[in-house]
Amino acid sequence: EDECVRFAAGELEKMGIIESADVLDSHREKIKKAYPAYFDTYSQMGELTDYLNTFGNLYCVGRNGQHHYNNMDHSMLTAIRAAGCILNGGKDKNAIWNINTEKEYHEEKDGQGR
Repeated sequence: EDECVRFAAGELEKMGIIESADVLDSHREKIKKAYPAYFDTYSQMGELTDYLNTFGNLYCVGRNGQHHYNNMDHSMLTAIRAAGCILNGGKDKNAIWNINTEKEYHEEKDGQGR
């Protein structure tokens, strides 16, 4: 765990984003076979998103961070937008949450699995 934190902090320092010495705490969660599922309480994601956005230093990115079935390019874009938000002192996280929500992007099924 400590090795991962040192590595991540070192990489961020190389990019000029942070000073490694400024890292006070970290958290990493390993979840086996985690996969976004759109049932049960998924309809309450908006409420959860609003709550998570109350934490100024929390940026939910990627497939598991947003519990959203993103492709790799979308997952990377959430991280890039989060970094931009942090660097620019932004507080509005909508640009991060709204990635891959365009309805025309998603495939439509005809009710027969096609």
